[in-house]
Amino acid sequence: MFMTENQAQHEQNENDAPQPASHRRDKSVQRRRVLIGGGTMAVAGGLAVAGLASADPVTNSETKADTSSSATTSATSSSTAASSVCTLNAEVTEGPYSLDGALVREDIREDKEGVEVQYTFTVVDQANDCQPLADALVELWHADALGEYSGFVGGNHHEEEDNGTFLRGGQLTDSDGQVHITSIWPGHYVSRAVHVHMRVHTDVTLTDDSYTGGEVIHTGQLFFDADLNAEIQALSPYSDNTTKETQLDDDSIYDDGGASSGLLTLTALGSSASDGYKATLTVGVDSSS
Repeated sequence: MFMTENQAQHEQNENDAPQPASHRRDKSVQRRRVLIGGGTMAVAGGLAVAGLASADPVTNSETKADTSSSATTSATSSSTAASSVCTLNAEVTEGPYSLDGALVREDIREDKEGVEVQYTFTVVDQANDCQPLADALVELWHADALGEYSGFVGGNHHEEEDNGTFLRGGQLTDSDGQVHITSIWPGHYVSRAVHVHMRVHTDVTLTDDSYTGGEVIHTGQLFFDADLNAEIQALSPYSDNTTKETQLDDDSIYDDGGASSGLLTLTALGSSASDGYKATLTVGVDSSS
């Protein structure tokens, strides 16, 4: 259902110039963002449904619903920050570093050092009038501060212990479609801007610490404000990563679509970048696809 890169070919191209075409899905799939109407849905936890305009990616106060004119003229808004329009988040390749059988857990950091990121996602279902999707497994995986993925350490030319599980895992959404996952801000690796991979599964069966079965209904990637990312990458241990960094504007996947393309809304946890951030996003999926 989803296009993936050949891992061996990716490793061979690690030292070459960026290969944008090798990361992209067919554009007809990547840009599958269907605007839909439906019943009004209250916004849970201060999160706005991804609408016609993207939310401000960076804020130092609580995340606010999108109030841009383009959104309000296309959807009925109320004083309680409700919306009757939502959009599917962009579908993109899962990339060469995916693994099956992620651990089901809220904190995926293990012993990895880096700036803390507290993710909150609200998953809404296009097939059910954009109502919250409960009991969906939201899975994340991403590189550590040196740009290395667990299970593939060495791909970004650094040597470190590889247990195959660090910075990988997921949680089930609650009755409001929300899930909370704690991790670190990712490092960069050759040919890609800083990003996080995401899959949304339905109908999984939980085991002691993982899951079996189910169906993947969404594969996407998450992105960070470029200015904040520059601050983070200058901090230790990120600064020990000497590989060339691709900027967000030059990334082969992110298409400047804002929230619907995975751009996170970030809220500072303290007075400096090293204190960490809350990251929020409403993820529009289609459970019938």
